[in-house]
Amino acid sequence: MPAKSSIKFFSGRSSRYLAEKIAKSFGSELGKTSILEFSDGEFQPSYEESVRGATVFIIQSTFMPAENLFELLLMIDAAKRASAYKIVAVMPYFGFARQDRKDKPRVSIGAKLVANLLSAAGADRVMTMDLHADQIQGFFDFPVDHIYASTVFVPYFKSLDLDNLVIASPDMGGSKRANAYSRFLNADMVICYKQREKANAVGKMVVIGDVTGKNVVIVDDMIDTAGTITMAANMMKEQGALSIRCAATHPVLSGPAYERIEESALEEVVVTDSIPLTRESPKIKVLSIADIFADVINKVYNYQSISSTFIV
Repeated sequence: MPAKSSIKFFSGRSSRYLAEKIAKSFGSELGKTSILEFSDGEFQPSYEESVRGATVFIIQSTFMPAENLFELLLMIDAAKRASAYKIVAVMPYFGFARQDRKDKPRVSIGAKLVANLLSAAGADRVMTMDLHADQIQGFFDFPVDHIYASTVFVPYFKSLDLDNLVIASPDMGGSKRANAYSRFLNADMVICYKQREKANAVGKMVVIGDVTGKNVVIVDDMIDTAGTITMAANMMKEQGALSIRCAATHPVLSGPAYERIEESALEEVVVTDSIPLTRESPKIKVLSIADIFADVINKVYNYQSISSTFIV
C-alpha cells in the first residue's frame, strides 16, 4: 500500500455551501483560496496555502455549467502545478451529462468532452452523484466514484410509512433507477412513456401501470424545467392516485420550474443540496448529501471499499 499523503479540501465559489458541510462531516476545514477577477470577467483561482504532496479534494458542482466547470478546471490545473500528490474532482452535479451520445446528426458528445477536459487539467479521480447516464463512467480513463442519492431518499420515504406505495419512473430511461427504489421500498412500479417535441418540452405522455388509490413517488436524477414530473403528477392525480411525491437528486429548476411545481398535483418534491435552490418553496424539501460524500472520501483516502455504502 502506498504511503499516505496529507488530505486537503478546497471549494469552487458556487459549491462552498456544500463543501463546508462535507469538510465538517469529515472532521476537517476548507483550505484557503482566492479568486483574482479581471474587469472583463476573466478570473484566476489561487491556493493560499501549500498543497505540495497532498491529496487534494476540490468540491464543485457544474450547474449553469460553463463558468463553474472552467473554474474547477483552473483549480485542478493550479493544484497540479503546485505539486499536489493526487487531485480528486468532487462534482456532486456533473454538468453536460445529458449529452452522453449522438442522438441526432452533427451534435457533440458534451459529457465525453468534459471527461477529456478533466483529464487534461490533471484530475486523478472524479466523485459524482447520480449521473444522467451510467455509461458516462466509461468516458474516463481513471477511477470514477458514482454515488447514489437513494442512500438518503430511501430512509426518508420509509420514515413516511406510506400505504399502497408505488414507485414511478418519469420515462423509460429511468426504469432501472425506479426498479431499485421499488425493491428497497417493497413497492410496485409504474412507468411513464413520453415523447418529446424538443428539448425541455414533452409532447405526449401515458402511464403504464395502475396508480388508482396509490401513494406515488416519482424518482428521477434531476428536475430541470419540471415539465415532465408535473405532467406526470397531474395525469396520475386524474387517474385516481391518492398522493404524488417526487424524489430528484439534482434541483436544476430552471425557467418556470418553481411555478409549475407549486401549481401541480405534487404534494412534495424531495431533492438534495448538490445544487443550491434559488428560492424556497413550500413544496420542496432538501436532504443533505454532505455526510455521504464525507464517508466516501474517507473510505477512498483509506483505500477501503465504498460499495457497501450505497442503496442502488
